[in-house]
Amino acid sequence: MSDIKISIIMPVYNVEQYVGKAIESILNQTFTDYELLIVDDGTKDKSGEICDEYAAKDARIQVIHKENGGAPSARNTAIDIARGTYVYFMDSDDWAEKTMLQDMYDMAEQHNAQLVVCGYYIDTYYGDKHITEKICVDDRVFDNAQSFREESYRYFDRNMLYTPWNKLYRLDYMNEHGLRFPNTLWDDFPFNISYMKQVERVVVSTKAYYHFIRARADSETAAYRADMYEKREEEHGWMLDLYREWGVDNAPTKEMIARRYIERMVGCIANVTSSKCTLTKKERRAAIRTMLHNPRVDEALAIARPRSRYMKMMLVPIRWKNTYLTWLESAVITYVKERNTKLFAKLKAGR
Repeated sequence: MSDIKISIIMPVYNVEQYVGKAIESILNQTFTDYELLIVDDGTKDKSGEICDEYAAKDARIQVIHKENGGAPSARNTAIDIARGTYVYFMDSDDWAEKTMLQDMYDMAEQHNAQLVVCGYYIDTYYGDKHITEKICVDDRVFDNAQSFREESYRYFDRNMLYTPWNKLYRLDYMNEHGLRFPNTLWDDFPFNISYMKQVERVVVSTKAYYHFIRARADSETAAYRADMYEKREEEHGWMLDLYREWGVDNAPTKEMIARRYIERMVGCIANVTSSKCTLTKKERRAAIRTMLHNPRVDEALAIARPRSRYMKMMLVPIRWKNTYLTWLESAVITYVKERNTKLFAKLKAGR
């Protein structure tokens, strides 16, 4: 334990069916010079006990038990005591292939990187079966801030820069800039934005190791969110601020931001038509009407270039600002999402 190169941080909350596999995937890594900091965030099931059992068998594992404060609080608790040169964030309901840490460490060391970004897999389960989508772009080594900033739109476009679990971070860089996870919903994105703002040396790899499991109906990415629209608006503001601060205003970046915004608007409308939505029918239509008449929608539609025919068709009622047709279309999307996971995953991947 005297030569810790990577601190692996894993928040745990009510994942007793999954956490064992997540821990095992770390213990099976070919790279061994790590510490695994597991933060039991006031879990109400047996997750904490399971973690303690693993810790009793392996000195590299430390379990911190705390009152529930959310994933940002759990991660920050572990960051404050981390001792590695690098930090890796693992979710407790996913798993990683065995060469992940070694390969990411080698890439970081070879290029003196402040950030390593890898591809990953989305495993969407429907019953006992699943389909897998690999997310990646290309292999690149950026040795200066400007080149990374100008090309970053390509990685945002493939959802490679939002999450923490396909990345290796420098702990000294995090501490130097006072970087911690903000106490907010979907804290990954603002943390990564803060980390990337001044980063200069970045390695991007097509290699994929992490398996993001899309299966839990109660996960944050699947659940109905009453405040989703407000959060997406806030995120869009963060994206605009980032590129404004970077001074990057090229056409590909502007198109990516616009398309990203309008695609997430479709998701916000689908959120309103979810079977778990607590709004009345009248309130749902009022919410959709408010979204359609947001000036940002017209701005995005003027720039965005949808990549698929069906996405272009989906935007027609939004362009028309027709509340009823938009509601009807969204209801169909929600029906497919809730009843045919496989079809929805394929459509989403091909949008």
